[in-house]
Amino acid sequence: MSTPRHWGTVMSAMVTPFDGAGRVDLDAARDLARWLVANGNDGLVVTATTGEVSTLTDDERRNLVRAVSEAVIVPVVAGTSSNDTAHSIQLTREAQGLGAAGIIAVGPYYNRPPQAGIEAHFRAIAGATKLPVMLYDVPGRTGRRIAEDVLLRLFREVPNIVALKDATGDPPAAAALVAQAGEHFDLYSGDDAYTLPLLAVGAAGLVGTTSHWTGPQFQRMFAAFRAGRVAEAREVHASLIPSFRFVNSDEAVYSMCVKAMMRTLGHAVGDCRLPLPPCPPNVEQQAREVWKGLGR
Repeated sequence: MSTPRHWGTVMSAMVTPFDGAGRVDLDAARDLARWLVANGNDGLVVTATTGEVSTLTDDERRNLVRAVSEAVIVPVVAGTSSNDTAHSIQLTREAQGLGAAGIIAVGPYYNRPPQAGIEAHFRAIAGATKLPVMLYDVPGRTGRRIAEDVLLRLFREVPNIVALKDATGDPPAAAALVAQAGEHFDLYSGDDAYTLPLLAVGAAGLVGTTSHWTGPQFQRMFAAFRAGRVAEAREVHASLIPSFRFVNSDEAVYSMCVKAMMRTLGHAVGDCRLPLPPCPPNVEQQAREVWKGLGR
């Protein structure tokens, strides 16, 4: 395949820093991006779910993609999609000129189209760019899973659709996809806790959240597994379980928890934008305990 398709092994879906007035802080975004690269991330995803993309204006999205792409030398993949195909096409067309190395396109949420609409949506987005495209299947947020036959057609028929971020929690289905079309796409874990099971069925990498602070551990886990040191990979995975449990709960979801951890580590990322509220104080304490227990 001529289209580049592998952006790195460990990638973080980066939070979007806001200042005290709730404005996007581009300087803080550049600093955070550089820190992530220095701490185990060999690719970054911006303006996506963890980056609170649904609360960003188009200009804020463009500015973030440009700023982060200029700040680091690793590939930066831009979230350019929504549940509006025409809007997604517009943002996708702009991504390459902003420095993005690829785009990530999530399944259409809220309107929950049938599979024919999902397929047409992704074909339209991919057709709007020469950049490689990663599909993102996260039915817990979109309300509709991408059917296997749709994925197989897209991987086989659309040259620049080259990867899947899998947040379905279904390793057997991922194994079936890899078995049928593994030469056409790279599988990325989209749920940190499922990374080791997905490695076992052929995953190429992770697009994560806890990887904001566990990048070195994930790199060790990938290296150990690929070298046949499976017991070592399991040990690393076990050390990450408190981070997996911390990052999402009924009182604080992913963006909130990642920002709490980043603030604990001294990064000026601010709070989230509504409808995500400020973190309860106990979440900051949990972040300190998780970091201390990581045993870096």
